[in-house]
Amino acid sequence: MTFKKDGETISPWHDVSLEAGDGLYNMLTEIPKMTLKKMEVATKAEGNPVMQDEKKGKARLYHGPIFWNYGCLPQTWEDPNVKGPPEVDGAFGDNDPLDVVEIGAASLSMGSFTPVKPLGVLSMIDDGELDWKLIAISAADENADKINDVDDIEAVYPGTVSGIREWFRWYKTPDGKPVNGFGHGEKALGKEQAIEVIKETNAHYVALMEGKAEAGKLWLGK
Repeated sequence: MTFKKDGETISPWHDVSLEAGDGLYNMLTEIPKMTLKKMEVATKAEGNPVMQDEKKGKARLYHGPIFWNYGCLPQTWEDPNVKGPPEVDGAFGDNDPLDVVEIGAASLSMGSFTPVKPLGVLSMIDDGELDWKLIAISAADENADKINDVDDIEAVYPGTVSGIREWFRWYKTPDGKPVNGFGHGEKALGKEQAIEVIKETNAHYVALMEGKAEAGKLWLGK
């Protein structure tokens, strides 16, 4: 899936603003809720299209559906050259945009951009890499005004935070891989810390685009 504006191909990673105004952020949906295809922004391909991930030449599918909308924030990047703090065992970034788990009731279309409210964040450690999972809700969700921080989620959408943590802990095990771990004592951090993670990954992205960080094979535009 490619993206166009005024007839020109644009990058969903580079050419869409991070902030959506009023404290909201633009989320690109890669994987709609209750689907199986492991779709993601191809950070190393020209134009950064959304493509199905592959392992050993085979298209990747989840072994069971993901129960939330999943995507990323544009203009963010988890720098693989930056070592994390002791709370995440010093893990380095995973070289991808910041992941978002959107918990609202509606299914969001693949390739759509949705203003979301950040609520919390989980510091997942996947194969030794830090892979933050931002927990957010669409500003258009009927319950968005009732949920302003991670501790508000349980009353409206019970079991969601623990469900997200356990889904991401176990989802790779059918392929014979170990369970994923989590930093910060497995606690979901609150809204303020989530915003700090957004700002930090945006700062890493800015450094990347300014040539102050090693890009490797990432496609950064013309």
